[in-house]
Amino acid sequence: KFAMVAPDVQIDDGKGTILISSEEGETEANNHRKLSDFGIRNGTRLQADDFLQDYTLLINVLHSEDLEKDVEFEVVGDTPEKVGPKPSEPTSKNITNGSDDGVQPSTSTGK
Repeated sequence: KFAMVAPDVQIDDGKGTILISSEEGETEANNHRKLSDFGIRNGTRLQADDFLQDYTLLINVLHSEDLEKDVEFEVVGDTPEKVGPKPSEPTSKNITNGSDDGVQPSTSTGK
């Protein structure tokens, strides 16, 4: 639903419990578990981010008995119009002496 490429999802409880990791195989054992197995209940907050897209979400989990038949979840709230990698910004910096801080090498002879 959120068009994430390589998501990391953790419970926003200060403990850093990771539910989904972008590292292959790291959280594969979680795939068949229910959210309640992790103590996630009505009102729990999840933080999801996709480093590749510089994209972060805060998800509030709310229980509902009013979903349509065969609908497991519903996304409600502000969602971006288009999600995708940021366009690369043109770089126009001159790099001198392997440095990009603009400092030029000294030309003084020290006499």
